[in-house]
Amino acid sequence: MPSSERRQLVRPPFRPNLLLSDWLRNAAKSLLATPWWLRIGLLYLVTRLISFFIFSAAALHQGPNPWFPAAPGYLDFINIWDSEWYHRIFDNLYPQQLPQSADGSTAENNWAFYPLFPLLVRGISMLTGLGWGIVAPLVATLAGLAASLMIYRLFRLFASTVTASWAMVFLLTFPISPILQVPYAESLNLFFLAAALYLVIKHRYLLAIPVVLLSALSRPVGVAFALFFFLHLLVRFLPSRRFSYRLDDFPASQRLTGLLLLLVSGVAAFAWPLIAWLVTGQMSAYTDTEAVWRGGGSLVLFQPWLQSADQLLGPVLGALALVLLIIGFVLYYNSQAVRRIGLDMRLWCLAYLVYLFAVLHPQTSTFRLMLPLFPFALATAFISRSRAFRIAVTICFLLLQVVWVVWLWAWAQLPGGGDYPP
Repeated sequence: MPSSERRQLVRPPFRPNLLLSDWLRNAAKSLLATPWWLRIGLLYLVTRLISFFIFSAAALHQGPNPWFPAAPGYLDFINIWDSEWYHRIFDNLYPQQLPQSADGSTAENNWAFYPLFPLLVRGISMLTGLGWGIVAPLVATLAGLAASLMIYRLFRLFASTVTASWAMVFLLTFPISPILQVPYAESLNLFFLAAALYLVIKHRYLLAIPVVLLSALSRPVGVAFALFFFLHLLVRFLPSRRFSYRLDDFPASQRLTGLLLLLVSGVAAFAWPLIAWLVTGQMSAYTDTEAVWRGGGSLVLFQPWLQSADQLLGPVLGALALVLLIIGFVLYYNSQAVRRIGLDMRLWCLAYLVYLFAVLHPQTSTFRLMLPLFPFALATAFISRSRAFRIAVTICFLLLQVVWVVWLWAWAQLPGGGDYPP
C-alpha cells in the first residue's frame, strides 16, 4: 500500500477540548441566529437557574437566623433582609405616625422603602389570591426579564449583536445579579430606568414622563436621573462638534417636551419624601427614617464617605484613598471602552455616581447599589473582542456571585451582633 494511502487511513487524535470548542462555537452561532428576545430570554433563564442553585446550596448551610429555622428552602431563603420590609409594606402599608425609639428618636420603619414594588405585588395578590411568598419572587424575576430585554435593546443602539449579547452575559452573571430574582425592588427599577434611558436617547421625551415617574417611585434614583437629564439637555442646548450635536437637531417640539420632562424629573426626585411628609405630617419623615440606618443624625452631603475613610484608614490614608478612587474613576470614565457606550449612558453613570458619593453611607450594601451602573457592562464588552477574555470575565463573575451570596446574603451573626447587609 502506498504511503500516501496509509496516511489517509490514520485517524486524527481524539481531542475533546477541540470538540468542545467546536460545539460551543456552533451553539453560539445557532443562538445568535435566533430572535433577539428569545436569545436574551434563554440567557436570562440560564443565569437565573445558576443563581437559584447558588442560593439553594447556600441555604443548606444557613444556620439559625432572625427569619427562619436553619437550612430554609429557596423561597424562604430569598425572603430575608430587605424583603422583610417590603413584606411589611405589603401587609400593612405605611405608618401615619413615625415610630419612636426609647430615646425619642425615629425608629426603623417602612418609609425607608419605596412603594411601587410592594404595592404592585399587593395588587396582583388581591387579583390572584396568591400570597407574598409566591407573587413577590415571581414579580421580581419577571421584572428582571423585562429589564434584560430592555437593556439589550438599549445596548444595541451602540454595539453589534455579538458585543451587546456579551454585555448581557456580563450583566446577568455580575456578582450581585442574584438580586434580580429576590423580592427586592432592584429588578423593577432596572426595567424602568433602562426604558427611561432608551426613550431619552431616542429623544422621545413625552413618552419618558410616566416611565421616569415610575422609576422614581421604585428606588431612590430620581435625583440622579434629574441631574442626568439636566446634563443631557445642557449638551443639546449648547451644541459642540465634540459631542456631534447641532442646534438644528433640536427642534422646538423636542425643546418643549424636554423642558417638561426636566420639570417632571425634578418633581419625581422629591416625590417620595414629599408623600412621606404629607402622610405623617413630619417634613423630614423620609430623611429621618433613612438616617436611622446610618446610625442617626442628619444627612450632610459627602460626609459619609469622608467619615468612613477616616474610620477605616485614618485621616491621611483615608483622604488619599478617596483621591485615588476618584482618579481611578476619571481614568476609567475617559477610557476608549467607556467612550464607546455613548454620551448619554456616560452622563447617566456620572450623575448616579455623583449622587452616591453625595448621599451614600458606604457599606457592604454599596455593591448592590451599583446595579444602576449597568451601562458599564457594555463598556466591559468593548474592552476586548477576545473570546478568552470574555469567558474569563464571565467565570470570575460567577465565582464572585458565590462569594456575594455566601458572604453577604447568608446570615451569620457577628461578634457584636447582627450581620453585614447585602
